[in-house]
Amino acid sequence: MKKIFVLTGETSGDKLAAKVISKIKKLNPDIDYLSVGGEYLKSLDIKSLYNLREVTYLGFTKVLLNILKIRKKINETADKIIEFNPDILFSVDSPDFTLRVAKKVKNLKPNIKTIHFVAPKVYVWRKNRVKKLKSFLDHILLLFPFEKKYFDKENINSTFVGHPLLQEQEMGKIDLSTIIKKDKKIFSIYPGSRLSEINILIPILFKFIKLMNEKHNDMLFIFHSTSGHRQLIQNLLVKEKFKNCEVISDDKIKSQILKQSIFAVAKSGTISLEICNAKIPSIIIYKMSSINFFIIKALVKVKFANIINIAAEEEIIPELLQSKCNSKNIFSTVDGLLNDQQILTKQINKTEEIINRFKTGKSSEIASTVLLNNL
Repeated sequence: MKKIFVLTGETSGDKLAAKVISKIKKLNPDIDYLSVGGEYLKSLDIKSLYNLREVTYLGFTKVLLNILKIRKKINETADKIIEFNPDILFSVDSPDFTLRVAKKVKNLKPNIKTIHFVAPKVYVWRKNRVKKLKSFLDHILLLFPFEKKYFDKENINSTFVGHPLLQEQEMGKIDLSTIIKKDKKIFSIYPGSRLSEINILIPILFKFIKLMNEKHNDMLFIFHSTSGHRQLIQNLLVKEKFKNCEVISDDKIKSQILKQSIFAVAKSGTISLEICNAKIPSIIIYKMSSINFFIIKALVKVKFANIINIAAEEEIIPELLQSKCNSKNIFSTVDGLLNDQQILTKQINKTEEIINRFKTGKSSEIASTVLLNNL
């Protein structure tokens, strides 16, 4: 029986991997799997070596402080992969972890094919990484068309597959009447999937909601969370005695709630693509330690953080980062946008134009075909 090891490092990668593997399972059910994954791969009955939280680190300082633990985890993971002896090591995103493991596995067991999904952001920083990838990656699957030139230049096998999260999905309708009140406008909030992000952003978002409640009495704020952090956010909401806030973690419910939202505030990341694809106006926020920000500022070679803005070469979606990421700024930006329908419409139209460049309509199918052709 053929074997695939699926290696992820955080929730977004787990979600992307699951979309591809679910397609493979339909095309070829006779494949054995093992993973480092989370709830999405678990839903496909794929066992994980350990809890994904063990390798989810935020920021340079956290990585530096945990360097020995990370190195040990990389070695342990590589050893377990070699013991499993898969035909393919399918690594997804989280390059600082997954690619280090892939490199070690390839060095020790060259016959294991290494296929990576979600290229390191070489268009943002550390372009010299591309040459190093050639020595241990057999194929790389790309989310965005503009990435291909970087890998073609070094003769690395690559395929533009598009973004799986932009695929049209057929989902049965769910009764949301227990969540949504008829007299309320839905406002979606994405505080991040990592505990460290939540700890930083939740206090800011709570203050923002209080400012919104002073001006609006018809808003229902819904936090989109992972199942692992749902209770934590719920407890914090109860502590603050919010009466117009809910937390959801079910993906089908999240999708429908988003589509019915009037606006979204989201932590900078992949989720922004889903929001834009749903044609919901938004802003992105992010905050990290001053040391991390200083390091990144010195290394990053692009003007924007959001992939839509990077591709457009202009700030279509407002970015409130670092010192700008505070409750008053978020409130004034959101309130200003909600009072200007023309700007909201312009944002939706421009993001749709960019999003269409990232779509293939069959991302998971293309990715699954590459994997099956390498078995």
